Amino acid sequence: MQPVPQEETDALARLEEQIRRTAELVARLRAERDAALQAKETALAERDAALQEAATARRQMERMAEELESLRSERRQVRARIEKLLGQMDLLTAG
Repeated sequence: MQPVPQEETDALARLEEQIRRTAELVARLRAERDAALQAKETALAERDAALQEAATARRQMERMAEELESLRSERRQVRARIEKLLGQMDLLTAG
């Protein structure tokens, strides 16, 4: 059996090193991709929760606006009734 020349051994060692580095790079890139996908899923879930919360707040705001308008209308009616009663009292005290 003939010994392998040093040049071939060095070339083989370099090739093995390149393959090892490539495998490490692929593993690191896959981990980064998985982390990015997980971050995307988390961001989408947070967005969906925020949209749901905003819709709930919008509905609540609409209900409160309706209630406020109802209270304002009621206040106008009470004011008109009080003014009418005061007018009647004025008529009684003037007569």
